[in-house]
Amino acid sequence: MSRRPLIVVSNRGPISFARAEGGERIARRGAGGLATALRGLLAREEVTWIASAISDEDRALVAETGGLVPEDAGAPCRLRLLAHDPEAYDGFYNVIANPLLWFVQHSLYGLGAQPVLDERFQRAWAGYVAVNNGFAVEVVAALDNAPQAAVFFHDYHLYLAPRVVRDARPDALLAHFVHIPWPQSDGWSVLPVDQRRAVHDGLLANDLVGVHTQRWRRNLVASAADVLGAGRDHDGRVVHRGRTTTITSRPISVDAGEFDALASSAAVLDAEELVVRGRRERLVLRVDRADPSKNIVRGFTAFGLLLDRHPEWHGRVVMLALLDPSREGVPEYDAYRDAIECEAAAVNARHASAGYQPVDLRIVDDFPLSVAGYKQYDVLLVNAVFDGLNLVAKEGPLVNDRAGVLVLSENAGAHEELGEWALTVNPFDVLGQAEALHAALSMDAGERERRADALANQVRTHDVGHWIDSLLDDLAGVSA
Repeated sequence: MSRRPLIVVSNRGPISFARAEGGERIARRGAGGLATALRGLLAREEVTWIASAISDEDRALVAETGGLVPEDAGAPCRLRLLAHDPEAYDGFYNVIANPLLWFVQHSLYGLGAQPVLDERFQRAWAGYVAVNNGFAVEVVAALDNAPQAAVFFHDYHLYLAPRVVRDARPDALLAHFVHIPWPQSDGWSVLPVDQRRAVHDGLLANDLVGVHTQRWRRNLVASAADVLGAGRDHDGRVVHRGRTTTITSRPISVDAGEFDALASSAAVLDAEELVVRGRRERLVLRVDRADPSKNIVRGFTAFGLLLDRHPEWHGRVVMLALLDPSREGVPEYDAYRDAIECEAAAVNARHASAGYQPVDLRIVDDFPLSVAGYKQYDVLLVNAVFDGLNLVAKEGPLVNDRAGVLVLSENAGAHEELGEWALTVNPFDVLGQAEALHAALSMDAGERERRADALANQVRTHDVGHWIDSLLDDLAGVSA
């Protein structure tokens, strides 16, 4: 059957606006992996995109135009930006979405002390409801203009909006992709009963829900039963309030052609010269956001243990950590950044010598430098506490020139797809991570090449286009 037009709904859009030094308004590519991945839809489908006005210039444009971005402003599709009430958006984003839902779904809370759900939580939850309602109103208006369109919600910011749309337009075709882990049902007991039920009820208002792995799919089906009493039909679909929701697992990926072009670009080649000058015989790389879910502190601890237990690597190996600043101003993230810097300094204090500093920590938004690091690593460390997928584990092997070895957390969603060719680690076992680093650094050339070639081939044959096509086929199947 022919595919329908799409209404894509996400907190961040494909572009954001700023003022150049000369005073003119300029469009910049939207930040984050989600916006990047979804841009692949635009070349294939008729898309209307609804997103939050995040920058000051975004909000100024909304005030001028009512939210519909003019065609000549640089938008890659029909784009509508929503300017939310600032207090509501602050609670929505900085209290509920990040860190609360993020921490719940990545199992990050130390429940002996956190979280404390007080009056601030209640005010913030009202903001989460208000922002979701604002998105839902805009989606209903878009459906009035295009009744045959399919709506494609994204991620943990928008769990409540599908129920509002469903109540207003019972026959609409709704889908939702959750890009972060889905914990077992006990994890949701952090939220009060009304809120945990609202999250699940909103999600199951969709006809189709996608996650990255079978593990997250199993957890979602189980928590729907435990939290809402939802049933399953004979095909394994979830049944709630008289409606059937198909739950599918589709691991997202990257644009192989885009990374091939980046790897040979002038910016990356210039950055690669810097990486080569700073490396030793071996280079261990990590590329992450400075986020507690990425397990950066334990990664530094493990690298220090490697040097403790295997002194033959002293002076021969450097860990380059390229960390993108993340959610600055949110207390939990600021505290984690302090812990990152403290542990890196501790490893260097213990193992540095004349002309040798084992940990090269750079907290900077510099994507060409990250791609240069991908080309040069001998070992890529991805030791996430939990991760919905983790695109670093796919980006690195795609462009690496040194038959680098991937050391991969069993709790990263990418492990389900790539674990066969990686060295698997438990993210909490720093001694095990240290020994995995030693094994990777010591691996013979033939085995390194076998694993690296298999990883690159898997990513090339299952790129972001494959992910998009799979989801659109799922959506067409549900529609049929």
